[in-house]
Amino acid sequence: MPPIHAPFPLSRPRRLRAAPAIRDLVAETRLAPSDLIWPVFVRDGEGVEEPVASMPGVMRRSVDRVVEAAREAADLGIPAMCLFPYTGAEHRTADCAEAWNPDNLSNRATRAIKAAVPEIAVMTDVALDPYSDTGHDGFVVDGVIVNDATVEALVKQALSQAEAGVDIIGPSDMMDGRVGAIRAALEAGGHHNVAIMSYSAKYASAFYGPFRDAVGASSALKGDKKTYQINPANADEALRMVGRDLAEGADMVMVKPGMPYLDICTRVKAEFGVPTFAYQVSGEYAMIRAAALNGWIDGERAMIESLACFKRAGCDGVLSYFAPAAARLMAGR
Repeated sequence: MPPIHAPFPLSRPRRLRAAPAIRDLVAETRLAPSDLIWPVFVRDGEGVEEPVASMPGVMRRSVDRVVEAAREAADLGIPAMCLFPYTGAEHRTADCAEAWNPDNLSNRATRAIKAAVPEIAVMTDVALDPYSDTGHDGFVVDGVIVNDATVEALVKQALSQAEAGVDIIGPSDMMDGRVGAIRAALEAGGHHNVAIMSYSAKYASAFYGPFRDAVGASSALKGDKKTYQINPANADEALRMVGRDLAEGADMVMVKPGMPYLDICTRVKAEFGVPTFAYQVSGEYAMIRAAALNGWIDGERAMIESLACFKRAGCDGVLSYFAPAAARLMAGR
């Protein structure tokens, strides 16, 4: 049945906008700290909080400070953190062996968080770019990012993360077949309860630049990632990739970037009805923060509005560098 609307003045839609209490009662979208995953950058050292120049307000943290951040997240009601390592040049090699080192930054931070703040879910990134001397997510042979050898390495990386105690594996590499291979290895290794949130619809986007600064990959990257990430012009392809990853054993799926791809978020949720997340990536964050710092926009309002749009588009949650600031604002702190 089509909606029924009385004619003016019997119908005055502004009645439902007239006061904050009424607007809250009829709000269609709800945003809460429990909708957020906080991406955090980990670096070597102790007692270190190093600003990321292209991401105002974001830090690279040593493991001890990451644990403090986890305590803050738990206090704010943020349920999960996602770890990204800032790897020194000495650990960036052609064979990417640091990716599955049991004592690499990501694994040490995982163990430390789970020991100190066990209620926080730890998510980790599965891709070779933080460990590669080329800055690519996979192995490069004669200028080509090779798929199958990369998948074998990603499986080793995922298993090392599972053994460190991670709750959610996040394959972000976009190699073909990697979700199935990782799921099979996790099952064979007894890691039955480790979830996979696959970066299923990850686009070859211009919005990743500040992130690459944050993990130290900008100077290492040779070429681009267009042979394995999705063409920004394509929507149906993204749905095919989501369907493939679900068939291979993904528990949750992600669209990345977020705000430029809200149409993809909506289509994924409508088509598959699975837990769907978006990543509000570094470029999105940096634009809002830069505009706010210059006084061009109201930063707090823009932050909340930008996060609410993901929920309105159908997402179950969002990875955002705004997570702690947004959670504090929602709590009135």
